[in-house]
Amino acid sequence: MLVLGIESSCDETGVALVDAAGAGVPVLLSHALHSQIDMHQAYGGVVPELASRDHIRRVLPLATQVMGEAGRTLGEVDVVAYTRGPGLAGALLVGAGVACALGAALDRPVIGVHHLEGHLLSPFLSADPPAFPFVALLVSGGHTQLMRVDGVGRYELLGETIDDAAGEAFDKSAKLMGLGYPGGPALSRLAREGDAAAFKLPRPLLHSGDLDFSFAGLKTAVLTQAKKLGDTLEARKADLAASTEAAIVEVLLKKSLAALKQTGLKRLVVAGGVGANWLLRTQLNEACARAGVRVHYPELHLCTDNGAMIAMAGAMRLQAQMQTASKAYAFDVKPRWPLTEVA
Repeated sequence: MLVLGIESSCDETGVALVDAAGAGVPVLLSHALHSQIDMHQAYGGVVPELASRDHIRRVLPLATQVMGEAGRTLGEVDVVAYTRGPGLAGALLVGAGVACALGAALDRPVIGVHHLEGHLLSPFLSADPPAFPFVALLVSGGHTQLMRVDGVGRYELLGETIDDAAGEAFDKSAKLMGLGYPGGPALSRLAREGDAAAFKLPRPLLHSGDLDFSFAGLKTAVLTQAKKLGDTLEARKADLAASTEAAIVEVLLKKSLAALKQTGLKRLVVAGGVGANWLLRTQLNEACARAGVRVHYPELHLCTDNGAMIAMAGAMRLQAQMQTASKAYAFDVKPRWPLTEVA
């Protein structure tokens, strides 16, 4: 079974092809991705209308590229998967519309996929795929959640952010330091040159006794510290970046370990864009090794939004008989769609 996946939830257009032959883990045959970072940089953030228009321009050429690299034709595709939500409504509509049009033209069924489920299952694309059950840390620009995962579609929310996500804390702190867009990766690179102990920044909800997160207060503390530094900010920017990164990573680390202890599970999956962070991976690897826990990540190039995770999630849902693909080509999208509502 060949599944073509289309991702268009925000500012990356992704297309991929996976082979889900038999009951084994689907195999990625080819994928292509176009990032809109250069286009949005001038505005300091994503402009939804521009994002939607760019998806329209990119998605079909990327599909042609993917099929060519895989040595397959569109006529061989068995199912078309697309991101149904959450995300920017206009951007989601582009992917959904193209997927359903392809399905109708090819007389093939389509399947709508939850964007976060794509991230959640993306480590199955890696050379070291996990096994169920596991605790998942979903950590990205818009979401920070801890989930217990017992199988495809079997998710229990353990904790989530009550305000800003970890990725937002990275990006907004970077903007306060004048690091541009996207700020998170720039802050992390700069942090490698700084002293993480230079500034005492808060670790919100670290000792709350639950598994929820909060990062808005940290952002405010970074703003306050930047104002205190005034003209000396430029000279101390690497130290402030390192201190900010250390605060975010410590909270993510401690909450993840608490979730493992609470559930008694010995396997952790880390997914989402922030999962590519070097310090987070390093500290999680060390802590999990001491605790006898296996930790799994997607490949670095598959941490951000991509079509491969959508094709994989669609294929795994079909394999697990959690969902059926349909030839009913009328579609809708869900800009707000909690993962816990996915059956």
